[in-house]
Amino acid sequence: MSETSAPADKNGFQPGAWHFVALLAGNFALALGPWLVRLADTGPVSSAFWRLLLPIPLLALLAWRTRSPEPLDKRLALLAVAAGVFFALDLASWHVGIERTRLGNAVLFGNSGSVILMIWGLIALRRAPSGREFSGVAMALLGAAILLGRSLEISQESFVGDLFCLAAGLFYAFYLLPAQRARTALGQWSVLLLVSLAASPILLSIALASGEPIWPGEAGWQPVVLLALSSQVIGQGLLVFSLRHFPPLIIGMALLLQPAIGATIGWAVFGEMLTLLDIAGMALVGTALVIARSAAGKVKVPRTR
Repeated sequence: MSETSAPADKNGFQPGAWHFVALLAGNFALALGPWLVRLADTGPVSSAFWRLLLPIPLLALLAWRTRSPEPLDKRLALLAVAAGVFFALDLASWHVGIERTRLGNAVLFGNSGSVILMIWGLIALRRAPSGREFSGVAMALLGAAILLGRSLEISQESFVGDLFCLAAGLFYAFYLLPAQRARTALGQWSVLLLVSLAASPILLSIALASGEPIWPGEAGWQPVVLLALSSQVIGQGLLVFSLRHFPPLIIGMALLLQPAIGATIGWAVFGEMLTLLDIAGMALVGTALVIARSAAGKVKVPRTR
């Protein structure tokens, strides 16, 4: 099967237009997350706490409806809980970074787990990277260097924000290592439920320890509710529906919708202007993400957020 052809399932089903629309809409919903983090007048880590806590009842219902008839494997459940610890660190770092750097940078670096996990997979397989994989890593490093340098020109705070988002990408990769193993047996919604239950109290503890405001203020509940729905329910739900019908290359290209939307919102709402050098750096990192995602057949790489 060619990499660009849409795979059929065991019944010979081919993905239709609705699956492609769902793939794009899922990425669009997830791309709104950084904007909603900024709109929320809680602290950044507090918004991550509400993002995971509010959808728990709905996730529990979805997990119950799609549950496996087999008894719950305690070892896999513990893997999901361990994934929740890394996901809490991922969201805490990412949301802090979102507040400090440009939205386009935040989305790109936040999704850098694709490249990180590809490198991890190569190390685990104990083999040298192929030409395409090597070019992907090189593009990621060069693009990241350009974007980090541009952020440092803007302000030290923007540079620090980029570093927080890069740390989030690292934590996201380590979240996916146990989560992928648990997802195979427990199902997507059960894993999301266990991850949310494990990560929520950690995020609340971090927010309290850092002295952040927990409860929404003048902006009200709308931003955090929309963040929870768009990121944890709508975005994830549409991707669960669509991802298995497409090859990794198509998924990787659809992923580029997220930084494009993030950069557009950053420009339109927050006046975050992009130079040609910024665009070149984003293009390099974006291409590296597509290459990493298209390597999924050989090296396990993550789904989008």
